[in-house]
Amino acid sequence: MKLSNLIISVCMVSLFSIAAIFFVAYKYIAVRFNYPVLSEYKSFGIDVSHHQGVIDWVVLSKSHLDFAYIKATEGGDWKDSAFERNVWAAKNAGIKVGTYHFFTLCKDGKTQAKNFVEATKHIDLDLPMAIDLEYVGNCKNRPNKNTFEKELKFFLQTLDQDTKENIIFYTTYSFYHDYLKGTGYESYPIWMRDIFGEPDIKKYPSVIMWQFADNARLEGIKGPVDLNVFLTPK
Repeated sequence: MKLSNLIISVCMVSLFSIAAIFFVAYKYIAVRFNYPVLSEYKSFGIDVSHHQGVIDWVVLSKSHLDFAYIKATEGGDWKDSAFERNVWAAKNAGIKVGTYHFFTLCKDGKTQAKNFVEATKHIDLDLPMAIDLEYVGNCKNRPNKNTFEKELKFFLQTLDQDTKENIIFYTTYSFYHDYLKGTGYESYPIWMRDIFGEPDIKKYPSVIMWQFADNARLEGIKGPVDLNVFLTPK
């Protein structure tokens, strides 16, 4: 084997080893990329669904949470099995509650909104309703931008929550640029996912909330959980 090929092989093995170490640390040891000083932000919270299993909200409340966004629905007919249990338990533990709907790209907006309304109409919310707009877990058949904008408009109209004060869009950079930018909806309050660094407010002026981790460990939850802060200064 030539020396150059040997060096390349050694380097490749080293890179794979480093990547494997980072993967294990991230997934199983809950090493994060972001450790913001929470006292510098307006409020601190989590977002959860049935994936977190049975949550001990009394124990969890000792983590000084201000709020929790709890998944209610997805698509046109799916309802989260842990939604109501989580809502009432969180409220009883003194944690402010918001709820979110996962917006699928392969179902019309009106049907999705009806599903969301039906699941949440009896809930007294403390925070704006959130619409989850992302590619992960979504259908592969993606509509064009005009079709998406039309269906999102139908969704908001059916929800009867088409004012900016009542809605926040959870999204990622890729989805934001593909579907929200240039539609007018980018001016709605944005909840941005970025596990590597705080969103640039100059570039994304509508961002008011930041999801800074998706693998955190908190007492009261057996598995990983997402962490968030509101960016509005105190």
